[in-house]
Amino acid sequence: MAGAAIEQLIAHLSKLPGLGPRSSRRAVLHLLKRRETLLVPLLKALTVAAEEVKACGRCGNLDTVDPCAICADPERDDTVICVVEEVADLWALERTHAFKGRYHVLGGILSALDGIGPEDLNIAGLVARAREPAVREIILATSATVDGQTTAHYLTDRLAGLERIVSRLAHGVPIGGELDYLDDGTLSTALKARRPF
Repeated sequence: MAGAAIEQLIAHLSKLPGLGPRSSRRAVLHLLKRRETLLVPLLKALTVAAEEVKACGRCGNLDTVDPCAICADPERDDTVICVVEEVADLWALERTHAFKGRYHVLGGILSALDGIGPEDLNIAGLVARAREPAVREIILATSATVDGQTTAHYLTDRLAGLERIVSRLAHGVPIGGELDYLDDGTLSTALKARRPF
């Protein structure tokens, strides 16, 4: 069996999403075999990330500067704010290169089962930003789960009266999706959200 230092590394890696004990063991062996080309650079990158990465005080994105690069970008559209649950959602939208507005990270979603209420999320910051004169539209990009829908309805209520367009990401049939492989909820939502062709 491996020594205590190696077992500790395996235990830490196995806490990461998608990595169980077996995957972590393989990753550690790979890192140790390639100590100079993988392990040492990874250690340096983790140290820099731990010391320098912080949440943007404006939108909640992660970056080494505050405000983050997206908030500081003068080419972004100040009239639209896309509200996401987590930073991973912001990164996913950015990968599409389809959205050129601003973001707001809530830091989660409302969940009675998990004890997450409005005070646990960055909702007050969103309402304050929505009041800014340049803002015209708020896009709610929460998940299509029950908690995501609940969060979107709550945000709609909180933003009511600000005379801003509050829109929601479309839900339904994915590009390349075949109808017989989709669940009933997705098909039902797609039918209800149909639009002229």
